[in-house]
Order: sequence, then C-alpha cells, then structure tokens
Amino acid sequence: MKQTPEESLKIENIVASAKVSDSLDLTVISSQIKDAEYNKKRFPGVVIRMQNPKIAALVFGSGKIVLTGAKSIDNLTEGLNILGKLLRDLNIEIPDELTYKIQNIVTSADLGAGINLNKIAVGFNLDRIEYEPEQFPGLVYRLEDPKVVVLLFGSGKLIITGGKEPIDAKRAVQKILADLKNLGIL
Repeated sequence: MKQTPEESLKIENIVASAKVSDSLDLTVISSQIKDAEYNKKRFPGVVIRMQNPKIAALVFGSGKIVLTGAKSIDNLTEGLNILGKLLRDLNIEIPDELTYKIQNIVTSADLGAGINLNKIAVGFNLDRIEYEPEQFPGLVYRLEDPKVVVLLFGSGKLIITGGKEPIDAKRAVQKILADLKNLGIL
C-alpha cells in the first residue's frame, strides 16, 4: 500500500540550543571527555560526538551548547541528558534540569509522484517562491504559516526546514498538497 505524503514525513535533523552555565573551561572538558575534539584555530567550541543517540554537541566557553543530528525529540532530550551527565562527572556545576530550545527541524517527505516545477513556479504566489533550475534543481517555497521553507523537487520529494515543532512539517505538507490540488497538479 502506498504511503500518503503525511505518512512519509521523516525528521532528518533537529538543531537545538541550551545554556548550561555562565562559562565553561573548554580545555578541561576536551581533555577529560573521551573523543571530545577541540581545535580553537578551526572552531571556537568543543565537539562531542555521541553514538547512541547519534548527536553532536557543540560546547562553547560561554556556557552555551548546540545539539545537532537528532532524529527525534526523544533523541534530543536523551542527548542533552547524556551531555549533562558528562559535565557533572567533571564536577562542573550545571542545573539538574537542562532545557533546550529548538532552532530548526529539517524533515523530508514524498508526494509519491513526480511534479512539474515549471507549472508550479507559474501558478504559485511569486513573492513566496524562488525557482532557478540552472542554479538549483529544486523550487524554494517560503510559507508564512507555518513559517518554514519547503524545497520541492521534480521527483516529488520535499525537504521542509525552519520548523520549530514536528507538527510544522505536517502542516506544511498539507498546505503544499492543497496548493498543488488547487493548481490541478495533483
């Protein structure tokens, strides 16, 4: 049985930030945490790659942390908790309850059929789209509600970026489907 575009939604990456302290000693962190990478000439933070869940934590001297690579909200929460434990094990004082703010959720979806991007480019609101096939093979469609950017490809595949909650991608797909049906494309 064929999947609906909504059923095909798959989170590819969640980027979130957290503040765990007013300052962190990156030299101590990088020397004490196994596999931590720190090369301040190349990047101003310590990179800690976790395997399960597969997430990278970027730890900065300001006490800010960026988590990237999570495939679900649960993975994100688990990754932040693992990082919290690593830092507490070094006797670094951080709050017991760590919270993050989602900056971006990247999701993929599949319309299940090829689409004519030229037709869409002509039919959609021109203020909201960019389509230059010589530069990039996809059509860029900026939605207002939810406030996301959707990349549409001729194969019918979509990439939705800029979401702050998983539901944003589902709403974006529903909007795209409605717009394409209105144009007689689907």
